[in-house]
Amino acid sequence: MNIPTLENERVKLSLLTLDNYHHLTIIVQENDLIYYSPSDISTPEKLRNYVEIAEEGFQNNTVLPFIIYDKEKQQYAGSTRFGLINWKNKLLHIGWTWIGHDFQGTGLNKHMKFLMLHYVFETLKFEKVEFRIDERNPKSRKAAEKLGATLEGILRKDTIMNDGFRRSTCCYGILKEEWPNIKATVFKSF
Repeated sequence: MNIPTLENERVKLSLLTLDNYHHLTIIVQENDLIYYSPSDISTPEKLRNYVEIAEEGFQNNTVLPFIIYDKEKQQYAGSTRFGLINWKNKLLHIGWTWIGHDFQGTGLNKHMKFLMLHYVFETLKFEKVEFRIDERNPKSRKAAEKLGATLEGILRKDTIMNDGFRRSTCCYGILKEEWPNIKATVFKSF
C-alpha cells in the first residue's frame, strides 16, 4: 500500500507507527477522550497495543492509521485512520478518530476529513466512504452529518464496549457521486 502524507496549511496526517506514537501519550490521559469507542488508549501500554493492532492492519493492507499534527498549534493532536479497507469493492471506513480536547471545535477535524475524503475519492478512486458512530454520540453524529454523510441505518447492539455495554452503531455513508457537491459546498473554502 502506498503510504501517503496528507497535508494542507492546517494539518498533517502521516503514518502512525511505534516510532512516533509517543507524541500522543499526554493526550490519551485526558478524561473521556474516546468514551464512545470500544478501544482503550487510557495508558501508555494500552496506547502502544492500539498502535500495534493498527500496524498489523497496515501490514495486512486493511488499515492506514495516521498521527495528526496540528500545524497551527504546532502540536500532535491525536489519531485517525482508514479502516476496513475493501480494495475489491472500493469501500473503506474513516474512523478511529480522537483528538485532544484543546483541538476540538477548532476546525481541525474538518481539515482532516477534507484531506481524507479527497484522497479516497480523487486518488484511490473509491466508490464509498463509511463512518460508524455510537448511537449515543451526538457530537460525532452531527459532525458526520455536517460533512454531508447520509445516515443509512443503525446496527442494533452490534459492538461490545469496554464496560460490557452493547452499543448500537449508526452507519453513515458518502458515495463517490456525492463527493463533487460536498466538496463544492461543505468544503468550498478549501
